[in-house]
Amino acid sequence: MAKRVAVVLAGCGVFDGSEIHEASAVLVHLSREGAQVEVYAPNIPQMHVVDHLKGQPTPEQRNVLVESARIARGNIKDLAKLDVKGLDALIIPGGFGVAKNLSTWATQGKNCSVSKEVEHVLRAFHAAHKPIGLCCISPVLAAKIFPGCEVTVGHDTECEQWPYAKTAEAMKELGCRHVNSQVTEVHVDARNRLVTTSAFMCNAPIHDIHDGVGKMVREVLRLA
Repeated sequence: MAKRVAVVLAGCGVFDGSEIHEASAVLVHLSREGAQVEVYAPNIPQMHVVDHLKGQPTPEQRNVLVESARIARGNIKDLAKLDVKGLDALIIPGGFGVAKNLSTWATQGKNCSVSKEVEHVLRAFHAAHKPIGLCCISPVLAAKIFPGCEVTVGHDTECEQWPYAKTAEAMKELGCRHVNSQVTEVHVDARNRLVTTSAFMCNAPIHDIHDGVGKMVREVLRLA
């Protein structure tokens, strides 16, 4: 039987939504492994809209579900309709939309809140002992909701290769264990059934990002 996997998106675009290459890599690897995929996103306004050419916010207003539909080619559902009973696993790609639309991490860091719908879904999969895959910035959701969990966002020492390493320090302050890893590696928290990888938290070639995401997908399916 093919595994049924929910993929939750946070918009469309690295600076205000889901990171498109990560989301695409997740979908490609799930397809290659023969999984049945259901894509979801919350039906809420984006925190803001960023002009990705200029790297600056604009006065525009957009909807997270509508924008996520661009990545899902229109085949997407409102996150409020997700039923964990019919699904085997959950994967959330990264991108700043995770920190802006699925949570308030972008503005509040470790003191953030997680969207009620997103928290409900994460807790439902966790309670059902179904695996959760998180990449790039999205492991902060687990760090906030599951104290004591083990995750990776790459390295905890900031440098040119790891420009967002301070994220790991903030996660440690929430009580989780951060495990340093390379971009093509994953960390598996067997007790919490969490699989995490750094993806674009690392300044790495895109094929390395793709390979790391693929390893995350395969580990999630192995646990499912």
